[in-house]
Amino acid sequence: MTDPVLSLSKASLSLMGNAGRVDILHDVSLDVAAGETLGLIGPSGSGKSSLLMLMGGLEQATSGQVTALGQPLTAMNEDQLARFRRDNMGVVFQSFHLIPTMTALENVATPLELAGERNAFQRAADELAAVGLSDRADHYPSQMSGGEQQRVALARASAPRPRILLADEPTGNLDETNGAAIMQLLFDLRDRHGATLVMVTHSRTLANRCDRVVPLRDGRIDTARAAA
Repeated sequence: MTDPVLSLSKASLSLMGNAGRVDILHDVSLDVAAGETLGLIGPSGSGKSSLLMLMGGLEQATSGQVTALGQPLTAMNEDQLARFRRDNMGVVFQSFHLIPTMTALENVATPLELAGERNAFQRAADELAAVGLSDRADHYPSQMSGGEQQRVALARASAPRPRILLADEPTGNLDETNGAAIMQLLFDLRDRHGATLVMVTHSRTLANRCDRVVPLRDGRIDTARAAA
């Protein structure tokens, strides 16, 4: 068996809030294989998004180990994590997180430029074409619909051709029609670049398209549901 692309071993996450320490994840152990599509599901507050953030090094585990592509994320500092994400991961958020003062083309080209890609704008144009937005390349986020903004976000995440693609409720802010279109694009991008895809979703339709679904409850993998 090949080594997993993502691996968590007894990973826990606690954060300090106004009322004191909040325990969010408890001893989560999980492996994700190369090329696998994994869906994280569960009720609000179950820890789905927090688990995705641990996988991307956007949150650091309080205890336990998190490994990506054989590299220990829990041993990296913020600069090392940022470089690792830049070179290996694409992240898609529910709320798009586009840079409002940049055009669609500039938003997609930015991570390529940061990575030193000489043909950043041509690659960005190709990715916008792949999500059907060539005619919106010079538009700013405020000039685009929610569905179009999410397409730009998908193009930006996939432009560096990441080995790992993480998506946090990618259809959560969209209507049914746009959600279905984004869902299809997400799987198309995965297939085109051969990425491992991990997504958080409330959509049973989206979850059913994954190779495997991991249910969470109260910060733990819901083993009873997972075995059902």
